[in-house]
Amino acid sequence: MRSSTLRTCRPHKRKRNRTAKAAAAVVAGAMALTLTACGGDDNGDDGDEGGATDNAASVQLPKLNGQKLEVAAVWTGPEQDNFTKVLDEFEKRTGAEVSFVPTGNNTSTFLGTKIQGGKPPNVAFLPQVGVLHQFAEKGWVKPLGAEAQAQLDKNFSKGWKDLGAYEGKQYGVYAKAANKSLVWYNTAAYEAAGITEEPKTWDEFVQTAQTLSDAGSPAVSIGGQDGWTLTDWFENVYLSQAGPEKYDQLAQHEIKWTDPSVKEALTTLAELWGKDELIAGGRAGALRTEFPKSVTNTFSGDTPAAMVFEGDFVTANINADTKAKVGTDAKVFPFPAVGDESPVVSGGDVAVALKDDKASQALLTFLASTDAAEIWAAQGGFISPNKEMDLKTYKDDVTRDIAEALLAAGDDFRFDMSDQAPAAFGGTQGTGEWKGLQDFLKNPSDVAGAQQALEASAAKAYEG
Repeated sequence: MRSSTLRTCRPHKRKRNRTAKAAAAVVAGAMALTLTACGGDDNGDDGDEGGATDNAASVQLPKLNGQKLEVAAVWTGPEQDNFTKVLDEFEKRTGAEVSFVPTGNNTSTFLGTKIQGGKPPNVAFLPQVGVLHQFAEKGWVKPLGAEAQAQLDKNFSKGWKDLGAYEGKQYGVYAKAANKSLVWYNTAAYEAAGITEEPKTWDEFVQTAQTLSDAGSPAVSIGGQDGWTLTDWFENVYLSQAGPEKYDQLAQHEIKWTDPSVKEALTTLAELWGKDELIAGGRAGALRTEFPKSVTNTFSGDTPAAMVFEGDFVTANINADTKAKVGTDAKVFPFPAVGDESPVVSGGDVAVALKDDKASQALLTFLASTDAAEIWAAQGGFISPNKEMDLKTYKDDVTRDIAEALLAAGDDFRFDMSDQAPAAFGGTQGTGEWKGLQDFLKNPSDVAGAQQALEASAAKAYEG
C-alpha cells in the first residue's frame, strides 16, 4: 500500500462563506428551480489530422478505425447505460470499437489483478483519489497527452485538475463529479405527515424522521449493504460538526479515529441510527439493502420510505427504476447542518489511461471535452465539474441547479474523505472504514468500540 504521506486536494485559506453559498444554491435550486444557464465553448481545438469533421464538435479526435478499447468503471444498471451513450459517440467519431467492463465495488483489486496479469483495460475510472496515487506510485497509470491536457486546461478549475495529478504529473480527468451532501424525499410522504418545511438542522432532520415514522412512513432508507454509503453519512456529519481543518487532518490520518471529534460525530449519527423505528427495515434491513434499492424503496412500492440520503446520482435510479418525477414526486434539500453550516462534500470518478497508446489518449481527450459532458448530462443522474459545458443540457432543473452549486463553489469544496484514503481502508468491501461503519450501524451504542476498530484499520492501511 501507499506510504503514510497521503497527498490530498487541500486548498489553503478556504472561506467558509463560499461553501455556504454553494449549499444555498442547492436550496434555491430545489425550491425555486430557476437558473440562467451558462453557454458552452463551441470553439474547436486543433487535433490530429483525420479527426472528426462535425462543425458542432468542440474537440477534434483521430481516426481509430479497427482499434479496440476496453473501459472499466464501477457503474452498472442505469449509470452504465448513461455512460454508454458517451462511448457510442466516441465510436461514431473515431471508428473505434469500445467495450465496457464493470469492476465491482473493489475497483483497485479488480484493476490490480488485470494489470499484474498483463491485460489492463485501456481506460479506467477510479472512484478513489487514493487509488490514483497508489497506481501512480506503481507506474500503472500513464500521464495525459498534450491534446487531453489542452481540454483539461480549458474546461476544468485548478482544484479538479489537482485531484487528477500526482507529484507534479497530470494523470486523470475528473469527468464525473458528485455532490454528496443531499437528502432526497418523497413529497407524498411529507404531505401525508403534514410536513411543510424541509429540515435545515440535524435536530430538525431527526425530528422530521420521527414525525414521518409516527405518521406511518418508514422515515429513512439506508443502503447499508454498500459500506461506501455509510462513509458518506459520517463525512457529512463530521465536516459540518468538526469543521474543515479537522476534516483535512482526519483525511490524512494526522489525527486518530479515537479523537474526541470522531466520538462526537458517531454519537450524533447514533441519534438516527440508534432508533430502529426510523430506518426502513430497521438496522438489520438497512444492512441487507444495496444503494440502488435504498432509492427505489423511497420512491416506489406500497409503503415507500420518506427520505434517502445520497448524491446527485440518485436521479439516475429514480428515472430508471421508478415512476417518480424529479422535482415533483422527488425533491431534494442539502444535508442538514450539524454545526453552523450544511456541509458540501464532493466526490468523483477520475478517468486514467492504463495503456500508453493513441486510442486511450483520444478517449481521455474526449472525456475532458464539453461534448462528452453534455451528452452525459442529457441522460440524467450525472453532474460534471466541466465549467465550460452548456448547463441547459442537464435533463432536469434539479440536477442543473445541483451542478451549478458545485461549479459556484469553485475550488472551495471538501473531497470525499474515504476516497482520499488508501483503498484498504476507504475503498474495499468488507474491510476498513466500510466494515467499521457497518458494524457501527449494527450496534450504534458502541461508539468507543467503533472508534478503536476504525483506528486499528486506518493505522494498518496508512502505514502499509
